[in-house]
Amino acid sequence: MSDCVSITELTTASAWIAGLAIIALIATGWRKPARASAILVRSRRTSRGTQVVPVAQLPAPIYRRTPIWRRVWAVIAGSALAVIMGAVIATVVAFAVAWSVITLTDMLRQ
Repeated sequence: MSDCVSITELTTASAWIAGLAIIALIATGWRKPARASAILVRSRRTSRGTQVVPVAQLPAPIYRRTPIWRRVWAVIAGSALAVIMGAVIATVVAFAVAWSVITLTDMLRQ
């Protein structure tokens, strides 16, 4: 039994995964909308001109500020996400730099 994976097997598996992902994206685009769309009908003109549509003028609701606990929670959550993303990016960059240094030093030894 071999521990390594051949390039052919890896390419085939990657192609299957990419194909299934494309099929999933297409399938999600074909779903019905959650709400029925409104059918817009133009108003008919009367013999005297346009039809009058009554308009009700209602007062706008009073503006309410976001509660302080929500603003504090947003700052805490945003900071946590920034720290996590920074750690992930730092790990990826460190891995790339280490790989390039190892590769270049191996090339110097040859």
